[in-house]
Amino acid sequence: MKKIFAACAASAVVLLMAACKDNKSFNIEGNVEHADKVKYVYLLKTDTTGMSVIDSTTLSGGQFKFKGSAPYENLYKLRMNGDIFDIVVKNGDDIKFKTDLADSLHKYDVKGSDVSEKIKDFNNISSTYGAKNSKLADEYSAKAEALGKESDSLINVYRPLFQKNIADYSAEVMKFVEANKDNLAGFFAAASLDRYKYEQQMVSYADEIKDKFKDNPTVQAFIKQMDQIKPISIGHKAPEFTIKSIDGKDIKLSDYKGKYVMLDFWASWCVPCRHENPNVVKQHAAFHQKGFNILGISLDTEKAPWEAAIKADKLTWSHGSDLQRFDGPTEHLYRIEAIPSNFIIDPNGVIVAKNITGSDLEDFLKKTFK
Repeated sequence: MKKIFAACAASAVVLLMAACKDNKSFNIEGNVEHADKVKYVYLLKTDTTGMSVIDSTTLSGGQFKFKGSAPYENLYKLRMNGDIFDIVVKNGDDIKFKTDLADSLHKYDVKGSDVSEKIKDFNNISSTYGAKNSKLADEYSAKAEALGKESDSLINVYRPLFQKNIADYSAEVMKFVEANKDNLAGFFAAASLDRYKYEQQMVSYADEIKDKFKDNPTVQAFIKQMDQIKPISIGHKAPEFTIKSIDGKDIKLSDYKGKYVMLDFWASWCVPCRHENPNVVKQHAAFHQKGFNILGISLDTEKAPWEAAIKADKLTWSHGSDLQRFDGPTEHLYRIEAIPSNFIIDPNGVIVAKNITGSDLEDFLKKTFK
């Protein structure tokens, strides 16, 4: 009987505490070690326009407190001089934060918010791979300095190392997102990925969370963006268009019906595009006889520099342009926001690859035309 009474009493205390909890506000209490040079702590909120400071307080004896109201669960940041720490906050949260500013890895503890602990786990992934990238960059700089120049051979050694590190990081992030689809930590991790490289995964993720986080405008803006991109994502029919060639004739996408064609969006003024062009020329030479075609679509505004770049880079395939930079109808139709950008379309008119360059383009063509 005493055990039953004790259990009931404990349950009553829990219920009483829950009833007394203020669900219209949140509290953040912090303990900061080695903060001698820090006078103020700032609370920042993220939204669709970026980050903004919404509150500040003095740091006294290494302690600080914030109390506020969150209209919806969201990512907030604590800033102390140049150090920034992520937390996810919603009304009803009573968060305990602790860090040591002498720690170069910027580790911190957070209690009272499960999602804040998860976002901390994601930040640990970012820090780990960021440190690897920094180490590679230091090694590369030291060797380049010893040589007295940046050599192609040195670049060829370190480029795949950087690419592997980025690929490994992205794979870890995708695992984290998969395990955290039900909370905002997964969303903010997904948002860190390269949208052009992982568009297909992000479109799929947006579909999975479309009925969640309905009160968060940042999440809803992401879902809307992915919904707009979806019709021109991998697996969908490429939309038909007509564009003027360099000699003023009409070129239609349907002209390539029954063939593989890559729509290559570029411009004479685009440095990354011009750097990629030798690779595109190489792949066209290797796979054109096997059925690989290219339609170059320039974002130039004048014919002369466009034509000069075609000649200089030896781009022997067909070319068209709306001569309106990013504001042309073809660019709007394919939602071009950055270049170089490309779409590979199969003989059935379906988009089978997007935004693949360098060795990735070669690997794709080898698999397709084996």
